[in-house]
Amino acid sequence: MFDDVYVRIRSDLLVIGDSILTDRHHASNGNYEDDDPQNQIGGIIPAFPLSGWLRHGMEAVVQQYGGSACHPGESNANFKKADVYDRDLNAGYHEKGACVDDPNTDDGCVIFDLFGGFGGVPGKVMRRPIKFNPVRTAVDYTRGQAEGHYRRLTRHVASRNADDNRESLRSMELDAVANLDGCWQLSFRETKPEFLGLLCESLEYLDSHNTDFMHQLGGARNFGAGIVDTHLINPLYEEHELKRVFNRSRGTTKTMDEKDEQWASEYRPAFVDALETRIEEETA
Repeated sequence: MFDDVYVRIRSDLLVIGDSILTDRHHASNGNYEDDDPQNQIGGIIPAFPLSGWLRHGMEAVVQQYGGSACHPGESNANFKKADVYDRDLNAGYHEKGACVDDPNTDDGCVIFDLFGGFGGVPGKVMRRPIKFNPVRTAVDYTRGQAEGHYRRLTRHVASRNADDNRESLRSMELDAVANLDGCWQLSFRETKPEFLGLLCESLEYLDSHNTDFMHQLGGARNFGAGIVDTHLINPLYEEHELKRVFNRSRGTTKTMDEKDEQWASEYRPAFVDALETRIEEETA
């Protein structure tokens, strides 16, 4: 079974609210300028926003199949917006952990099984951060890395009064990554066919809904950020074939095309069938 899988991630602009960690050691002697295009700054996109984005897509797929998903908020929390939480429960969610009697022995719903987070029980899927680098030759795609260009953007709110000559009232700085292209590595602590089925279906859902506000990634969505093109890279590929996916000077090989056909005709339908069976059992 597939312990490690890779998700293709492409986005013109990402603004991550949970911070972008940057490597600025090249900016010696205090010469670093945030917006200087000559700065070859790399960094890390944390797994937290990526995980939330993926989970949201998975929850939507489970609900489309007639199932109920674990709510990400703790069931015993004192919610500020209890009416919103109640609406979630009426819209295809159940209280977190309500699907298990003993979290140490029960799998619960497929969302709980994958993400865990109740009673100190970890989920079955480990989400890694994405390391990005502006130098394509320095990117190791087999470790779930990406090409990306870091910039610190400044937004100004100007006066609308003609007498003020567009005088700035407020400015805001945002950490952003532009032209992101690479992959996100997911590792399964335990592999089950329905996990792969849900991953395939959810990535297709997120890709086809990538301009929907609710299914975009990160912040600044009103400014065109967070629109992600995504799909699951064929898990049948070997390491050298995975690298070839990102080699713009080379196309797929005959063997890769055969693996694509095999994945589409044999593996993927079987995994989706396993997902349907699991959800049917959960709702029975």
